[in-house]
Amino acid sequence: MENCCGLLTSKQEPVPLKSVEVELEVRDHVATVVSTLNYENKEDKPLEAVFVFPMPGDAAVCHFSATIGQTQIVAEVKEKQKAREEYDDALSSGQQAFLLEESDQSPDIFSLSVGSLPPGESASIRLEYVTELAVQADEGLRFVLPAVLNPRYHPQGSEGVQVTSVPASLVPYSLSFSARVSSPRPVSKVESNCPMDPLKYLNTEQSQATVKLAAGHKFDKDVELLIYYKDAHQPTAVVEAGQTSAKPGTLMGDPLVMLSLYPEFPQAVMSSLASCGEFVFLLDRSGSMGVPMNNNEGSQTRIGSARDTLLLLLKSIPMGCYFNIYSFGSSYEHIFPKSVEYSEKTMEEALKKVEGMEDDLGGTEILEALKHIYSQACIPNQPRQLFVFTDGEVGNTKEVINLVKKNSASHRCFSFGIGEGASSALINGLAKEGGGHAQFITGIDRMQPKVMQSLRFALQPAVVDISVKWDLPKGVSVSVLSPPITTLFQGQRSLIYAQLTGQSPKAAEGSVTVKYSLAGHPSQNKLHFNLKPAEDSGLTVHRLAARTLIRSLEMVEDEEVVEGGEPDEGVKKKKVVELSVQSGVSSAFTAFIAVNKGSGETIQGPLVRRNVPTPMPMMAMCGGGASGGRMMGRPIPRMVSCSMPMRRTVMEASPSAQMVNVGGMKSCSMPKRRTVMEASPSAQMVNVGGMVSCSMPMRRTVMEASPSAQMVNVGVIEAQSCKSMESCGRRKNCSMSKKSKGMKTLLTAMRRTVSSCVRRPTSKGVVQRESLNCSLDIEPQQPPRDPLLQLVSLQKASGCWELDPALAAAVGKTSEEVENTKPASENKEVWATILALIWLHGFKMDAQKEWELLAMKAVSWLRAPNAPCVAECVEAGNTLLGCKVQKDALGI
Repeated sequence: MENCCGLLTSKQEPVPLKSVEVELEVRDHVATVVSTLNYENKEDKPLEAVFVFPMPGDAAVCHFSATIGQTQIVAEVKEKQKAREEYDDALSSGQQAFLLEESDQSPDIFSLSVGSLPPGESASIRLEYVTELAVQADEGLRFVLPAVLNPRYHPQGSEGVQVTSVPASLVPYSLSFSARVSSPRPVSKVESNCPMDPLKYLNTEQSQATVKLAAGHKFDKDVELLIYYKDAHQPTAVVEAGQTSAKPGTLMGDPLVMLSLYPEFPQAVMSSLASCGEFVFLLDRSGSMGVPMNNNEGSQTRIGSARDTLLLLLKSIPMGCYFNIYSFGSSYEHIFPKSVEYSEKTMEEALKKVEGMEDDLGGTEILEALKHIYSQACIPNQPRQLFVFTDGEVGNTKEVINLVKKNSASHRCFSFGIGEGASSALINGLAKEGGGHAQFITGIDRMQPKVMQSLRFALQPAVVDISVKWDLPKGVSVSVLSPPITTLFQGQRSLIYAQLTGQSPKAAEGSVTVKYSLAGHPSQNKLHFNLKPAEDSGLTVHRLAARTLIRSLEMVEDEEVVEGGEPDEGVKKKKVVELSVQSGVSSAFTAFIAVNKGSGETIQGPLVRRNVPTPMPMMAMCGGGASGGRMMGRPIPRMVSCSMPMRRTVMEASPSAQMVNVGGMKSCSMPKRRTVMEASPSAQMVNVGGMVSCSMPMRRTVMEASPSAQMVNVGVIEAQSCKSMESCGRRKNCSMSKKSKGMKTLLTAMRRTVSSCVRRPTSKGVVQRESLNCSLDIEPQQPPRDPLLQLVSLQKASGCWELDPALAAAVGKTSEEVENTKPASENKEVWATILALIWLHGFKMDAQKEWELLAMKAVSWLRAPNAPCVAECVEAGNTLLGCKVQKDALGI
């Protein structure tokens, strides 16, 4: 079957969602998103359409309405169970109803139910949310419209979010997207990972601009915008008037202020990196880490990129630190029983283990690994820094984040979301509750520069004793709504929401001062602001503040909410529901419900359910979903999804058919581990130097076939990206195997031996087993390593390089050239280290963020009494490598 992709139902039913229109408005660093979903029932019976889709994890959903014909119904926020009952009651009585609810497991997944849509009728659903935009390393503001929702892995025995998914090419609805950007400062540029129409400026100051998504979006990735302002990221304050219909003294009735702070630390302090710390690296090795980083041909896999990143990290941490590496899947592993001191011996031991790490640990059960890490005693005077690398495909998000929060006093957590569809709720939540920093690596992003920026943050002295002092006119008081600031990073925004109570004279001003201590140096930042409310800001600040309060309450334990007396399990929920209903912002305990009571006509006939699919990138689609499950308390049918085979060389194996796969890949999806081949009677398959990806154990060389099946595998089978998960039946990810170098010369000879290896069935259809053991255990050559990583891999833990043939090859010279040009008075290690530094500065300045920390180690090593003739070495090194790098530029 050429295409085995399908929806969750047994046959291809029509999908009633026809188009999605998204309008984005960005004001400085706050985004308002309005999505319109257009439904049409072209069937002859009434429908219920259910759409499970991703949202930004920190979004404040604040409006939900439905338009049928000329009638608009605006939804109300109600307690979730009451909203569900009202929705079900409406459907059972023949009324139209609309329900929008947040997942119980993760705040970045929503379910939209459109009930009782009569035959031939259309409906438009309007959904609005507001969110803050994260600051990137290059000072861009990042907006993401999640288009990809990956299935989330749940530990066995827990209820999971099951998602209707199809390959991106088969998504049956269209997307249009437009953005309007405005700021007090000029908009310098807007970049995107998707094709966009040219940016259009709306005024001469270039402070307002619009941009549109080009037609024909493929749904193979999230839509990402990077917005850049000139003179970006100045501290600002926005005062917003309360809602006129709300009672004064309440959250919605009083003015609110949103402060955006960008601390600037003294350069002298920032340049002095810590030489102590316990670094714990936690790597996702689930099957989904085997898919490529992006859709480009030859793209590195997620696990491959993570391995390269760990190499850079292990070369960059200072001597005197401690470290350990954990990895997790359905189980977890660690390289050392406990964190060990960083040295040449421990670094090399760790690197050997890292080199062999594959996406072979099954599911994505991060919780047990974290529990083990936190059970280890902290090392005195070695602050613990936890780095988490995952594609974010976990279902118990809130449980994981709560664990990190409980242990936040003992460490800082830096998180990295890898690939399209990584859970923003998980990645941002880990960093926020762990006092660290979150990064997302998508599209053509390289993981290494983002991770090295976070390592810089981790090595910088911790900011302590943070306090906020308000200075306001007489008669005005302030109530801070945001959680206390516990971390500050150079160039990163900190937000404070506060409620202002009382009357202030016109043109009154206030100020806020943030005080903190950095490396023993007391510092402060002061911001003056006008108390007059901004015009045309709507209720954006109020909704963001309400969202902040709601999320904070959802994260605390019930006993923490109770003021005196015995804990009451319902206290937290009651407070969240009250705040959610008052502000009109969704929460984990509430839902939006709208019922069309105006028509008076009941809808006749049985209601048919249709599940609207979300897109999944073709590279990530291969396997079956869990057999059934529940989403937000409602049953969801089974997912059937599989990517089409790639680079097919002959044909599918059917009865009496023979298949030969030379250097290509035959891919199929099996729900659990299978033998190399389970074929139909009389089928024959030959794989020469390629990969048969049928959920095989790695490096199988001997065929195990069912009766009457014949298959020869000449070469080593590497099923890197198609490992199965025995317990959960989750989809796995198949990537195409490339022909390795050197295989061409083998293929001709191998073809000649194939016929002699494959024995025909006997008259009884039984294959003689001894005829099948002719596989040759040939190790395919690995693709050439990136020159930068090749040089980095040679660096010693102390920071120096050794003069050997490998170093000479890494800088593009022969051993003789490197040996003969060495200044006679200098030792070999100094010469090798200076050559490496010159090569980095001369040829890899575009990747400086990746190697600058390990270069600082090298410079520190040279500054010790190791290099008496540095100037002579720099001159000789420039001559040899053809560079003009100055000694001062090297930092020596």
